[in-house]
Amino acid sequence: MDLQTYMKLDAIDIAELIRMNEMTSADFLELAFRRLNEVNSDLNAVVHDRKSRAVIEAKRNHGSQMFSGVPMLLKNLSQAVAGEYITSSSKLMKNMISEHDSNFVSRLRDAGFVFMGHTNTPEFGLKNITEPKIYGPTRNPWNINHSAGGSSGGSASAIASGVVPAAGASDGGGSIRIPASFTGLFGLKPTRGRTPVGPGSGRQWQGASIGFVLSRSVRDSAALLDVLQVVQPEAAFQTPLFPGEYKNLADVGFEKPIRIAYSTKSPVGTSVSSDAHEAVLKTVRWLEKEGYNVEEKENDVDGVQLMQDYYMMNSGEISALTSQLERSLGRALTPDDVELETWLLHKAGTSVLASDFSRSLASWDEATAKMEALHRTYDFFITPAAAYTAPEVGELTYSEDEQTGWRANMDKADKAEQQNIIWDLFLPSLTYTPFTQLANLTGQPAMSVPVHLSKDGLPMGVQVMASKGKEDMLLKLAYQMEQSDIWHGMTGNPMYKRWNSSL
Repeated sequence: MDLQTYMKLDAIDIAELIRMNEMTSADFLELAFRRLNEVNSDLNAVVHDRKSRAVIEAKRNHGSQMFSGVPMLLKNLSQAVAGEYITSSSKLMKNMISEHDSNFVSRLRDAGFVFMGHTNTPEFGLKNITEPKIYGPTRNPWNINHSAGGSSGGSASAIASGVVPAAGASDGGGSIRIPASFTGLFGLKPTRGRTPVGPGSGRQWQGASIGFVLSRSVRDSAALLDVLQVVQPEAAFQTPLFPGEYKNLADVGFEKPIRIAYSTKSPVGTSVSSDAHEAVLKTVRWLEKEGYNVEEKENDVDGVQLMQDYYMMNSGEISALTSQLERSLGRALTPDDVELETWLLHKAGTSVLASDFSRSLASWDEATAKMEALHRTYDFFITPAAAYTAPEVGELTYSEDEQTGWRANMDKADKAEQQNIIWDLFLPSLTYTPFTQLANLTGQPAMSVPVHLSKDGLPMGVQVMASKGKEDMLLKLAYQMEQSDIWHGMTGNPMYKRWNSSL
């Protein structure tokens, strides 16, 4: 098989060819690494590979699991493989080797995947771009002058350039849906509690973050949700198992008339590009043509307050993390130990009162109640997945002089001023991606679907949210969109030709 054919396959295709003995796992692993070697110097998508171990594992992989022998990449953040580096893109953890598989990885291993290595992320997953100091920026295969997004940017770049059809990802504020929008992929964030956490922790970011995948096809994400959905007694959050199989929803229609609300207004009052407006309106026109009832409607959630509470959580979580790192190091951290965003959140977190933190979490529940009230009338709520197409590499990273100024301002600030500094720090990034955090704080499932290309040839997705536990509804709609002319996925990526003259 040549690379051109390989890059058109999804994970289910690959598994089926292996099962029929038309190709071996080792054959596909060789193709995947050949593609990685072609593109990674330009894209910087993968920061650690485990080729020698993967080759051995592929030769032994003759199981009958759903994805036996399929090559896969994992995210360098919480998706630990025993005996391999897991650094969270932090120089403080650059030599950390995991003693065991994470529960998430164990489920994927049991499904038959062969792990090629780990993909690039921002430090501790704190940004919507992937430009860590320790590894450098990950670039977008559609235009390497632009970002692939974050925090699952390395995974998105690897899929969008044809290295693998699906890769590990996680989403604490849009980190699946944002890179999906920026790179023309399908990105589903499941319901809080749907997929494994731990061992050693029962929640991620107080339930805002959840592990899953990015994929080229809807059916891969659906089948992987079948593999990964779980009820963990030791976890802080559970959601009931879906009684059917998500992978079998492709030809299943809706059981009742569907009502859909949409909005293109930024929840924090920032600007929204004409591309984002057009992506949503194009989707609305298609939905109406398909016979759906669609209405413009706001969700009544105070988006500014919600983001302030989101940053409060970030401050507390990073302060807890840095305290743990200080104990392990036996010394206090310095600004040189971590990147700007980590340091400022750490400093702000040391001033957060327990009462402030508890109040901020209570506001998540208020937002959840408002969204559930909306979903009593509307099955879906649609927004842009991002307000703009992907930023240029370096555009959202502060210069050294700017970073010095931010640190000095934080040192002089009182508690209230510190939270204002955090807001201002992230505002340029938030302006690009103000729509995704809502689903993280309410725990709802949401997806980014590739529906639009800008005049500059950059992808843009729309976000669709549903009520908790309703991934089946999202996947039914995604299947319909994927089979229509509104879908602008990876088949339109002109950058394939950059690295392979045969394409």
